[in-house]
This record gives sequence, structure tokens and C-alpha cells, in this order.
Amino acid sequence: MREMKFSTLSYSDGVVWMLDQTKLPQEEIQVEHRTVEEVADSIRDMIVRGAPAIGIAAGYGMLLAARAWSSSRGDFGSWMNDSRELLSKTRPTAVNLFWALDRMSAVAKNVGNLDHGKRVAALEAEALSIHQEDRAMCYHIGVHGAALLEDRMTVMTHCNAGALATGGAGTALALFRVAKEQGKTIRVISNETRPYLQGARLTAWELMKDEIDVTLVADNAAAALIQRGKVDAVVVGTDRTVANGDVANKIGTYAVALAAKASGIPFYVAAPTSTIDLSLQTGDDIEIEERDGQEVRTVFGKPIAPEGVPVMNPAFDVTPNELVTAIITERGVVRAPYEVNLRQIMEVGDE
Repeated sequence: MREMKFSTLSYSDGVVWMLDQTKLPQEEIQVEHRTVEEVADSIRDMIVRGAPAIGIAAGYGMLLAARAWSSSRGDFGSWMNDSRELLSKTRPTAVNLFWALDRMSAVAKNVGNLDHGKRVAALEAEALSIHQEDRAMCYHIGVHGAALLEDRMTVMTHCNAGALATGGAGTALALFRVAKEQGKTIRVISNETRPYLQGARLTAWELMKDEIDVTLVADNAAAALIQRGKVDAVVVGTDRTVANGDVANKIGTYAVALAAKASGIPFYVAAPTSTIDLSLQTGDDIEIEERDGQEVRTVFGKPIAPEGVPVMNPAFDVTPNELVTAIITERGVVRAPYEVNLRQIMEVGDE
């Protein structure tokens, strides 16, 4: 797959660069990060977002923490544990965050007795490996998922599961990129995704950059379009998929899945194995992030509601497994019974 026309995340010479997604689509600004605290702030403030990209950023954050260590900061292991704790509190729903932190923490522990230059080199290699693995993951999800899409389909997506949310071509959006390279014509309907407008600001922006046919719709138009036969399939990403196949994704996904089920169209979830959490049995076990009410009271800082009105602002919802037609991973397509088949596909990578 050809390279993206923009860089979401990159690392060079002790500096992590992130495309500031809060400024899109009006401005393309790369933000410089030299400390783990700066990386944590950017994850929390959604300068970088999307489960895979959050995991990559966390890996680089741990690397920056290691680079900043000196004997004056105390024990190396304690310093790295404190850095892990800082990063772990940024976005609780995205399992990739913890997956990447576990990998980096394991390396930090294994090299704890080496000289510091070797510690940093080992952690740099692991962070770069996490990033590179994500690029390959995106491509393979795209290949497996594109096989499910027929020429001239209209496919709806919700939020942004694209290159902006990953280290490669995206998860859900990778299907459209691979399908285009295969010569298929796919029309994409992107839901705006209130309150943070990832579908409007990000998905529409990156698909237009790739010259993929995309139409933006308001969230409250999605079910009606599905009901009227204007949509052939739905493809979304996920921040966490649990053992029984329940899927956490951006708020509003559940309503789209219900509409798809009622109209008899497939509802596909693009899920890297790094987002599959077999330690949780059902979606009831997933911690749902509650964000600042100002995201709902305002749009780009401009008030749209009475000052001080109480707000509920869950960032994610859970789609039950019975609404999910298939889960597309980099190792293949998984169908029900998910309790059995998700475990089997995870074991493939452990052999």
C-alpha cells in the first residue's frame, strides 16, 4: 500500500512529532514532544487519538521517559513505573494504551541492570517495533476487509478509524484504501460524530486527501439513510473488543448498529488484535470514559447551550455482539460464536 499523504506520528532523535488533530481540517500543525509529560497531555487532550495511535504514542512516551532518566531521579525502575502510571491515566477505554505500556514496561524491567545507553536503545527498538507492527496490521486488516466489500457499494462509517487513528492506513478506512487499489469503486458515508466531530473534521478530510468518494452526514441522519436503503454496509473501528465479542467504539456506534440490524445490512468491526481484551468477559466490564461537558455545551469554543446546563458526555458506547456481523482482524475475519473464535484467533499469534 502506498504511503499516506500526511504523518500522524513520527519519532526522530529524541523527539516525538504528532499531527495536532484538534486543529484539523483548518490547519496541519506538527507538535513537538520531548518529555513523557508532554506526550501524556497530548493523549489526554486528543491531539493524538484513536486506539492504535494512542498505543504508539504511549510507547514513545515511555521511551522519552527513559531518555530523561538520570541518577538524580532515583531508581530507574521506579521512574519508569511512575511514567507508566502517568500515561495510564490519560484515556481509560482504549486498551491499546495499556497493551503498549505493558510491552514497554516489560522491556524496561528486563534491561534494568544494563548501562543506561543500552536501556534506551532497547526501549527505542520496542517503541519503533510497536509503530511498525501497526503499519503492517493496518494493511492486513485492509486486505481481509476489502474482500467483504463489493464494487459500487455504499458503506457508512462512524468516527475516525483511519490513518489519523493509527500508525498506518487505518483500520476501518484501510478497507476503502485497499478496495480502491483493487479497482473497486466504494462510496463512503461519514457520520459527523458529535460532540468531537471526528467524522466531519478527520474522516472526511483524510478520505478527500486520498480522493475516495465521501459524503458527510449529520449523526441523526444515519439511521434514516440506512432505513431508506441508502447504505449497503457499515464498517467501524473499535477501542476495545472483549471476550464475548461486545465492542466499545465512539459514542453513537450502538445506534448505527441497531439500525443496520433492523434493515438487514452487515455491521463490520475492524479490530486489531491489540484491541481485543480477553480478560474482560462482556461489554459491561469496559470502563467508559466520561469527558468534559464543555465539549457538548460548545462547538469550537462557541456556546450552543445555556451556560452551566448539566451534561452527560460518555466518549464511547458498547455494541452487543449479536449486532456484529463480523470482526476483521489482521489475522483474518472472525464470526460468531465470538467466545470461541476470538480466543482461537488470538492463540494463532501466540504459537
